[in-house]
Amino acid sequence: MSEFKDVTIIKKANVYFDGKVTSRAIVFADGSKKTLGVMLPGDYEFNTAEKEVIEVIAGEMDVLLPGADDWKTFKACESYEVPANSKFNLKIKVLADYCCSFVK
Repeated sequence: MSEFKDVTIIKKANVYFDGKVTSRAIVFADGSKKTLGVMLPGDYEFNTAEKEVIEVIAGEMDVLLPGADDWKTFKACESYEVPANSKFNLKIKVLADYCCSFVK
């Protein structure tokens, strides 16, 4: 899906890691939520409250998923899932554009 229709966009940005990671929240009519964001090069650790599905739109992400021993690289048009109530690590080498869907 290259565009979203009939959504509410939260104007205030979510800003993490001194501005190296930013996103904007999108809320759909059914109450579901996604964020669209950009990550600059760096190493990051995130915690999840809900299950997340992260789609790489551009660039790439090296990801260490919960319970995994090995890093996996995800490139444009690929996605990965992170379980609820967990943490995962990212190594970003080039600017990454992404969409995160929160699954209840």
